[in-house]
Amino acid sequence: MLACPIGRAWWPLMALLLPGGAGLAAQGGGSRAVLAHAPAVPPALARRPPGRVVVRLETREVKHQLADGVDYTAWTFGGQVPGQFIRVREGDRVEFHLDNHPDSRMPHNIDLNAVTGPGGGAAVSFTAPGHSTSFEFQARNPGLFVYHCAAVPVGMHVANGMYGLMLVEPAGGLAPARREYYLMLGEFYTDGAFGEPGARAFSWEKALAETPDYVVFNGAVGSLTGERALVASVGETVRLYVGNGGPNLTASFHISGETFDRVYLGGSSQPLTNVETVPLPPGSAAIVEFTVDVPGTYPIADHALFRAFNKGALGTLRVDGPPAPALYAGRTGDEVYLLEGATAQVLPAVRDTARGPKTVAEQVEAGRRIFSQTCQACHQSDGRGIPGSFPPLAGSDFLNADLRRAVGIVLNGLQGPVVVNGRTYNAVMPALRLTDDNVADVLTYVYSQWGNAGKVVAPALVSQIRLCPWCETGGRPPGP
Repeated sequence: MLACPIGRAWWPLMALLLPGGAGLAAQGGGSRAVLAHAPAVPPALARRPPGRVVVRLETREVKHQLADGVDYTAWTFGGQVPGQFIRVREGDRVEFHLDNHPDSRMPHNIDLNAVTGPGGGAAVSFTAPGHSTSFEFQARNPGLFVYHCAAVPVGMHVANGMYGLMLVEPAGGLAPARREYYLMLGEFYTDGAFGEPGARAFSWEKALAETPDYVVFNGAVGSLTGERALVASVGETVRLYVGNGGPNLTASFHISGETFDRVYLGGSSQPLTNVETVPLPPGSAAIVEFTVDVPGTYPIADHALFRAFNKGALGTLRVDGPPAPALYAGRTGDEVYLLEGATAQVLPAVRDTARGPKTVAEQVEAGRRIFSQTCQACHQSDGRGIPGSFPPLAGSDFLNADLRRAVGIVLNGLQGPVVVNGRTYNAVMPALRLTDDNVADVLTYVYSQWGNAGKVVAPALVSQIRLCPWCETGGRPPGP
């Protein structure tokens, strides 16, 4: 019996009560498959001969949070993005029921890539709102497979979140793994820029151009970070079921600091070994296995890095346990390394959607969203920064000493050493091409957090400093 992810300790007891083994519940005419929402996975199936399994999946159109303050009407299998994880055994006869909730506006169907037959079931599962259809198939081929909606317009149904994973366990079962998680990448094309708050709608133009605003794990920015990060302990084997719903982009699945011991692509029974990055075309999946040996925080990402850091395809694996200095000794040196002529990067502007003056509370809330989208990767969600690399904003004497200097840094970037709370930092702070309102909001948020001075920054002050950046130091304007 595989041990279960966080919050699933009741599964072993439940498995003893279910006929046919773990992962199956009693159902007239067959055993009912137990489904799971990401990142959870149904428990491993007990070793048993093939049987009749009933799968019941509901399509629902729901209000879905893409990011803080960003809502989107998602079309789903099971009420969340991605759809529920389905787990059956090689040779099972699967009785599949697709229910379309009465509140749906659209008909839906399902194409299971594990199915041998026209459209993977799509041809016989077209289901109007308030109706239920059913069909049967044999799970012939072991492996991990994507399923998705194939109702017209197919691309729009998939882009709205209609995809998930189905595992067909081999007849002999899978080797034990201490942790199992379900991760799926997907793209969202909206009528707003990344992070632009409000109720967003699907954009045909961006979908046709294959330029998504969001590329995310498990349906949302931050779905695998903070309190929702994946967890493991040193010495444990981790098995990830990873898919790419698409609809357009090929993903490059990667965990920084971990080499995958075994990768099973789709239905392959022969693993690739010692893999650094797993390519996943749209509509494909892989089983990824590794043993964690060193404690710490591991970034999970699409290695197309602008998607990771600018469109949301970023998560976290937290590993606890004793250090392993023979494998990883940590920092052994720290020297300044700058190329001649190095200049600060410039990040693109975030659209300013402000309508009139904001209250301080509104500034703090708007600033929180901007911070999570623009600043959090370096300065961390709790403002602690990264030792030796990025200075803390929490309780920062440097930040609290000079508000106008802080505004100038956000506007123009910063290079060269600075001393913050008694420690020297010498990284590059990129110029953030934000609007005056954006700068005022994000600094007001930072000043309101983590024991900082509670200062309120006005957009008019930002505008003044933008027009006269040299005024802050008493210097002279450039030029003759």
